[in-house]
Amino acid sequence: MDAQNTAAIAVDRLVKRYKATTAVDGISFRLATGSITGLLGGNGAGKTTTIAMIMGLVTPTSGTVSVLGAAMPRERYRVLHRMNFESPYVDMPMRLTVRQNLSVFAQLYGVADAAARIAELAAELDLNEFIDRPNGKLSAGQKTRVSLAKSLLNKPEVLLLDEPTASLDPDTADWVRARLEHYRIENNATVLLASHNMTEVERLCERVIIMKRGRIEDDDTPERLLARYGRGTMEEVFLDVARGRQREVSP
Repeated sequence: MDAQNTAAIAVDRLVKRYKATTAVDGISFRLATGSITGLLGGNGAGKTTTIAMIMGLVTPTSGTVSVLGAAMPRERYRVLHRMNFESPYVDMPMRLTVRQNLSVFAQLYGVADAAARIAELAAELDLNEFIDRPNGKLSAGQKTRVSLAKSLLNKPEVLLLDEPTASLDPDTADWVRARLEHYRIENNATVLLASHNMTEVERLCERVIIMKRGRIEDDDTPERLLARYGRGTMEEVFLDVARGRQREVSP
């Protein structure tokens, strides 16, 4: 089978316009099953709009998106139970306890034997110490672990992450990255990671797509991008792209 047929996520000439503003301008890419890809770009580059269209929350102006073979957003209900989203910027109800929040989302996701799945995630993500504490009483790191647990409740085959370790201390961020990496490998999940943390991108991602003003400026492995721009870190590559510096000429 060709790459189009086997891609977990396929984006083809995708465009989204809001009146006079073009948020996404004709981008195309395909993500293989079990891969992890970084989606980079400055504020306003089009990352969030792209993720929203992949999730089926926003209808493209033109072009197509398919997830696990389903056309988004028209056929999103075929695959919503097989995908999920995580962001520390999306808070869960503050008055509900962690257990109550996870129970509500497990019902929404149609998780079989929700209590057992919540117990499993609580052990894996070290939630038991505060699982019966209200969400509003948690630290930033604890909230991130709960958000991650929420996103893994239905054992998604496609996982979309928006700055998963934002505002975390280095130790907690490393802990979260290790759990994500383990989940992807163990479940052959496809992960699309939007992040400004270049260390995170270098550690986790097999491929990096860099957006600027709604378009894809570059798309390759971290190693090839470093070589192409003649840089030692992905942060330097990111700054080159953001500031319009010339790439090095490959030998």
